[in-house]
Amino acid sequence: MAKNLLIVESPAKAKTIEKYLGKDFIVKSSIGHIVDLPEKGLGVDIKNDFKPDYQVSTDKKKVVAELKKLAKAAEMVWLATDEDREGEAIAWHLFNELGLTEKKTKRVVYHEITKSAIEAAIKNPRDINKDLVDAQQARRILDRLVGYELSPILWRKIKPSLSAGRVQSVAVRLIVEREREITSFGVTSFFKVVGYFAAGNISFKADLDKKFDTEKEASAFLAKLKGADFSVKSLEKKPSKRTPSAPFTTSTLQQEASRKLSFSVLQTMRVAQTLYERGDITYMRTDSVNLSQLAIDSAKDEVIKLYGDKYAQTRQYKTKSSSAQEAHEAIRPTNFSARETTSDDYNEKRLYELIWKRTVASQMADAEIEKTVITIKNNKADNNFVATGEVIKFDGFLKVYIESEDEGEEEEKEGLLPALKTDDKVNMSHIDAVQRYTQPPSRYTEASLVKKLEGLGIGRPSTYAPTISTVQKRGYVVKEGREGNERKYAVLTLKDDAITSVTKTEITGAEKSKLFPTDIGMVVNDFLLANFAEILDYNFTAHVEEEFDIVADGKLTWQKMLKQFYKPFHATVEKTSAAKERASGERILGKDAAGKTIMVRIGRYGPMVQIGDTADETAKPRFAKLRAEQRLDTITLEEAMDLFRLPRKAGLYEDKDMDVSIGRFGPYIRHDGKFYSLPKEDDPYTVNEARSIEIIEDKRKKEREKVIQIIKRDPEPEIQVLNGRYGPYITSDKEIYKIPKGKEPKELTLEECVAIIAADKASGKKKRKFFPKKKA
Repeated sequence: MAKNLLIVESPAKAKTIEKYLGKDFIVKSSIGHIVDLPEKGLGVDIKNDFKPDYQVSTDKKKVVAELKKLAKAAEMVWLATDEDREGEAIAWHLFNELGLTEKKTKRVVYHEITKSAIEAAIKNPRDINKDLVDAQQARRILDRLVGYELSPILWRKIKPSLSAGRVQSVAVRLIVEREREITSFGVTSFFKVVGYFAAGNISFKADLDKKFDTEKEASAFLAKLKGADFSVKSLEKKPSKRTPSAPFTTSTLQQEASRKLSFSVLQTMRVAQTLYERGDITYMRTDSVNLSQLAIDSAKDEVIKLYGDKYAQTRQYKTKSSSAQEAHEAIRPTNFSARETTSDDYNEKRLYELIWKRTVASQMADAEIEKTVITIKNNKADNNFVATGEVIKFDGFLKVYIESEDEGEEEEKEGLLPALKTDDKVNMSHIDAVQRYTQPPSRYTEASLVKKLEGLGIGRPSTYAPTISTVQKRGYVVKEGREGNERKYAVLTLKDDAITSVTKTEITGAEKSKLFPTDIGMVVNDFLLANFAEILDYNFTAHVEEEFDIVADGKLTWQKMLKQFYKPFHATVEKTSAAKERASGERILGKDAAGKTIMVRIGRYGPMVQIGDTADETAKPRFAKLRAEQRLDTITLEEAMDLFRLPRKAGLYEDKDMDVSIGRFGPYIRHDGKFYSLPKEDDPYTVNEARSIEIIEDKRKKEREKVIQIIKRDPEPEIQVLNGRYGPYITSDKEIYKIPKGKEPKELTLEECVAIIAADKASGKKKRKFFPKKKA
């Protein structure tokens, strides 16, 4: 048995570290947290100073038992979990659950998984930092208190199965408010005038220094310019420099991977975790832009080797966030001479390349740029045209990396300008006055939401990805693309002293991978804002994050922090629970021909239209589910009434009706007593007879292909050999049995099936239940 037991969180990390340590070490993984608050119940004794009731997770009991056994046999136990608050808490829980003593326990931390870093960590152990543990504990308990007390209120006041969280609710508020900004935005049109000129062999364009509100004003201005001469009024050249961006933090990596690689924030963290555990990059949860001197020197050497001395310029960046830990490093490669990861995974290669380029570029020279501004006058009107262009005199860091920008922040790229001087004449090719429209704020992408949360001081590197993932899983927010609408715009052109006018069309409002609030998300947001304004207050949420940082610094006890929060919060919970009002997002649209009220609201199964009153004993109200693209706050009376066209007949097949409707689980076709789900691409309001038959036959074909053989054995239950999602299997008496390798499912005999079932039962393995679909 090895003298030393070293424990980390993940098996992949354990495998990498084990290569660097000798035979005296055995490296094992806890596979994340080994204890947590119980799944059921509060798990916090509020009256006893918020004492948490930590329990070993059911799926970790075997892991803990194995680690206990190994720890007892080892001379020294090394707790080598991550260096952040979560990692420190895991180390503390391991210390307690494994029954370790300070005498035979050492805590080691490292920023990267390389041989030198691991060896340095072993030489410089420290104690468990209880302040970091307390900060993590405070966050976990506070979030449990908020979720445990708020969620039941949402079940009673809105609908069952809803949840609320301290940070997730603020993220939803941001998305809801942005959506309402867009909805209420008043679009106005204006005319932008652009002149197209030429000097020598170079053509260029210049914008007029004024915009016009109406087509009449734009046309009158163009008429003024008939027969005009154009010349250079002034020419200005400005030298400027562009400095590289700082190395990646967690949030900037998530933003840039979203913009450049189209990664979700969760995908970015998953891929980065793999790169870290393999030893390719430093720790991926950090808010520091700091680089070690060794990293700076290594980057400089690589720049000189690849591009020459003049491209190297070392610099140390300072983190703007006051809570950032400068002792930590930014996300960077562990080996700058490795331009690629050894992984064969395409996404790992792309993310590693992004990190390598960003870090190397941060230690390169500024780009030197000469910006030119040419002002063009005319002899007919007072307004001037302005052309801008830039020439890169020295590319510097741009040779390696250019940072992307969020939608709505992009600057128009400047073009090449001819060599001109004051009073030089230029030839006008034509001038366009194009109708443009004001743009509403952009919807959030995952990347821009991370940027906003970070800017408000809400959340920390470890919380951005789970927060954005959670609000989508809860159904409060959806990430999707939406088609735009066609819009007409006018273009007036002055050419050869004649003005022409044409109407063109463009697509506006198209969205790709944007975050939209759902109806339930908006109703929950409004309810929480009305009753728990402080919880959703941006400053308050940021203040709570600051208090976690103060706890981590040892300047505030976690119990005191929780007491200050909980007393007023719980009082609001009790007051809101006592109130009788429910929240449903109800909106009255009008009345039908019979005078019954038509409204939209949140029902038990989501957003719906209701005709009639539930209190009316003479006639039951009618209900219709809203379509995916419809919203409670924007649906019209006509659109609502259109939803009551279901159920409808799509046609006849085999002399029986095909009825289309929407049920609890989505749209379906009912034919001959059986139900056939409509694929996502089919609209229940428009699906026709031919397509309905195709859907029915597709389902029948799959059902036929599912059955490989049926073996009767009276009086015992029959045995079915079926095709499943993960391959063929045997089922009998509602139990599922795996078919051993080498057996041909089609050729299985009754005796072989009975033997497989008997062997499987004898193994003692827990069986999965088989529930055949019931016929309608």
